[in-house]
Order: sequence, then C-alpha cells, then structure tokens
Amino acid sequence: MMNRLGGRCIVGILAALVISGQSLAQVSNSEATSGLKEALTRGAEMAVSQLGQTNGFLGNDKVRIPLPGALEDAAEMMHKFGMGKQADELIETMNRAAEAAVVEAKPLLVKAVKDMSVKDAQGILTGGDDAATQYFKRATSEPLAQKFLPVVKKATAKVQLADKYNKFAGKAAKFKLIDAKDANLDDYVTRKALDGLYLMIAEQEKAIRKDPIGTGSKVISKVFGGLLK
Repeated sequence: MMNRLGGRCIVGILAALVISGQSLAQVSNSEATSGLKEALTRGAEMAVSQLGQTNGFLGNDKVRIPLPGALEDAAEMMHKFGMGKQADELIETMNRAAEAAVVEAKPLLVKAVKDMSVKDAQGILTGGDDAATQYFKRATSEPLAQKFLPVVKKATAKVQLADKYNKFAGKAAKFKLIDAKDANLDDYVTRKALDGLYLMIAEQEKAIRKDPIGTGSKVISKVFGGLLK
C-alpha cells in the first residue's frame, strides 16, 4: 500500500503528465506506476533476448567486443601476415562468453523494476531519454558483474585462451599500450558485456519513449504518450 509520502511523489509525476497534456482523470496513480514498470520490464527483457542469442554480440557492430587498445591493432597486423586465426578465435570466444553471460541478467533486471522506489519512478518519468537506463546501471551494475564473471570464466576456460591473453595483455599494460583494467580477459569481457547490455536497454528505452503506442500496451501508451505532448 502506498504511503502518504509515496502518494505525494506520484502526484508529482502525474503533475508532469498534466503539463504535457493529460489530466489526473486520464492517468491514475496506479496506472503511472504500472505503466512505467511494464515498459521497463519489456525493454530489459527485449535487450537480454537480443544479446543472449547466437551472434547477439558477435554479429552486432554496436556491441561486438573487440580486443582492447593496441591488441586490436596487433590483431590486424596478424591478419595481414596470415596469422589471424588465433586473434579471430579469441574475439569469437569473448563475444560468445558475453552472449552466455547476459542471459543471467533477466532476473536481476526484473527485480530492479519491482524494487523501484516512488522517487526512482518520478525521476524516470520526468528525466531524460536514458533516465531508466541510468536507474538500471545504478541498481544492477554490481550484482550483474558478480553474476556474469563466473559464466565468462567458464566460457574462456574451454578454449584455454585466458592465460595466454592475460600474460600478453599484462605486458602490454606495463608499456601503456592498453588500459590496466583491460589486462585480465574475464574482467574485460564482463565489463564489455555490461556495456553492451545497458546500450541495448537504452535503445529500447528511446524506442518506447518515441513510440509508446507501438508497444501495443494501452497503459504504456497512456503514461508515456502524455510525455510526448
């Protein structure tokens, strides 16, 4: 049950909708909350679905994980001299690991929506185009990293590339050829997997804000549609 403070905050959200062209009679407190949560859940699930399939990372240039810094340049040179097989294997392994890991994100993202406070909801509804994405980052970055890392380690261990990468990348980091935080393969892939996930969530958020009617949900259309007026 919503307390008095929560009620006042939701009224603030609704007031923003009124300014945008809707009335309190058109969007109730419960509709504002349920519409927002439905939209966020849909966007998060869609992002996970897109990335968690075969070639979700590897086949998408927006999120495809490359070798870091100078290692990517070295990979290009290896291709020129006919030694690109190992580089390609490593890049594919990194991206396959990310695809496997990102599937683990769905329960935590859904939980973040359920645990959302009234203040968070107000900030998302009246915030910028990526307000929801920023909320997900704050609420899930740490637990998702803990969830992703074991899955990534398991995937890279299968092809026995992690140790070779770490030795080579460690030397490159000492010479400032790559960032020190990229010198560990599993940590690097975990971080890039999170970056890709939040990027896709941001795209879903923008799509919902731009075309809420296209979601096929009357509640989402009613809440976010008013923000466009």
